[in-house]
Amino acid sequence: MRREKDELVDVRQDHETPGAATGLRTRLTATATRYPVLARLVGAIVAGLLIYASFPPRTCWYLAPLGIALLTLVVRSSRGLRGGFGHGLVAGLAFFVPLLPWTGIYVGPAPWLGLSLACAIYVGLFGLLARLVSALPGWPLWVATTWTLTEWGRSSFPFGGFPWGRLAFGQGDGWYLPLAWLGGAPGVSFAVALTGTALAALVIGLRERRGARWRTGIAAAAAIVVAVPVAGLIFRTVLPAPADGDRTITVAAIQGSVPRLGLDFNAQRRAVLDNHVRETAALADAVAAGRARQPDVVIWPENSSDIDPLRNSDAYAEITAVSERIHAPILVGAVLVNDDDTTTNSVIVWNGADGPGERHDKKIIQPFGEYLPYRDFFRHFSRYADRAGYFVPGHGDGVVHAQPDGRGGPVAIGVATCYEVAFDRAFEDSMHAGAQLLTVPTNNATFGDSEMTYQQLAMSRVRAVEHGRALVVAATSGVSAIITADGAVRQETSKFVPAWLEAELPLRHTTTPATALGPWPEWVLCIVAGIAVVASAIRRRIMPSPEPADDEAVDDRVRR
Repeated sequence: MRREKDELVDVRQDHETPGAATGLRTRLTATATRYPVLARLVGAIVAGLLIYASFPPRTCWYLAPLGIALLTLVVRSSRGLRGGFGHGLVAGLAFFVPLLPWTGIYVGPAPWLGLSLACAIYVGLFGLLARLVSALPGWPLWVATTWTLTEWGRSSFPFGGFPWGRLAFGQGDGWYLPLAWLGGAPGVSFAVALTGTALAALVIGLRERRGARWRTGIAAAAAIVVAVPVAGLIFRTVLPAPADGDRTITVAAIQGSVPRLGLDFNAQRRAVLDNHVRETAALADAVAAGRARQPDVVIWPENSSDIDPLRNSDAYAEITAVSERIHAPILVGAVLVNDDDTTTNSVIVWNGADGPGERHDKKIIQPFGEYLPYRDFFRHFSRYADRAGYFVPGHGDGVVHAQPDGRGGPVAIGVATCYEVAFDRAFEDSMHAGAQLLTVPTNNATFGDSEMTYQQLAMSRVRAVEHGRALVVAATSGVSAIITADGAVRQETSKFVPAWLEAELPLRHTTTPATALGPWPEWVLCIVAGIAVVASAIRRRIMPSPEPADDEAVDDRVRR
């Protein structure tokens, strides 16, 4: 059999045009033909690594559609649905294992690897569904919708889902970002996936060149590969200009930093609070000296006061004094202790001498961090199980109102605290409640010097474009940032240093199509994917199997 395979390769080589590129292609083809299982395995790993490399802090956004294209080629050539699932799972591991190591920095590898595997299973499911629907005419479209379906599933189940690693969140510097204005994060992910599947179809068409309509197929695939990212560039022209709005206010973000990193930074609660008070006082001194503008609103990070200021008189007095000194309300990230000994992760508007006002209690709380489902069970796997908090989710519309000191009316600020920004629904209620400005107070100190803060910053950029609002990121240890409505990072801090940012930002009431449509674009794509899957399953039962793709076809000819 090996001799017959070699003869088949030799026949192919006889028809090749001489040259270095042709020789390389011939050697690769020969290797893939002789070792198809190994070739598919390596292809799946490279596909996952390409998708990973598209994420911050790297700016290689264009690698994501290449990764999807390679993964599509691999699963189409897999042996059956189980092969599609297996290669998708391998690609998912190659993607998520290097993406998520920050989840295990201080608690060991078990949570990191377990979460990576759970996320990779959804990529495996994509491989299975892609293998199934790729037999349909117009398959690049249906395969792209199955990516949307599996991303939605991963963002929803279990324990409320884990949206980290959506294709959209690697596009902060890319051509696809403006598409968030139209279809939100799901629209951006779908556009990236469609480009990748169309690129895979183009490769197959150029390689096979068979059938009556192969030229039409190649032209259609090439048109999609070019048109989708170019559409993002065109949509950039409709994004709000950074300075356009009903009126402007001056917003300051405070990054007080922490004495040391790790899970035990909470043991230094007073030091963390003092750092943020000190940096706010430094801003007040700069305002008094004419080196900074008078802020209308000051935003502190999540956990900037882990001492409950509603129960602790010292913390109450310290925050009140610095709010009076800066002559502006402060949005204070605080941990509040409830009567039943549970806690809420809150953002409180602190109005100088008037003290605390409106507050946002974090609604989407982090499993295995802020709370631990099945705590008794998971104690068997990690000695850090009881380090997870006892937080409970809040309610409300996600908007707090801050009244500048004698300067205009109250400002409606939409709040998504840290982990919440990864979820599409985080800002939906606040936008419908009239949010004019968005903020993401966050605490990244528990994740060390990792890529996590840059990954989260990219999510904030997507949300700014999605809702057409300026957005302020305030982080305890960085990176804090001012983001304009077109997704550009106007200012940012370094990590692990005390700092403050200040900018004049517009307040807006306009609504983007993505905000108006809400989850409907994603739902429609998921329904289309479901229809394609059902149609493919029916077709598979009533029609003979199509000619095997790529390597399988070669193997069959060799056996004959």
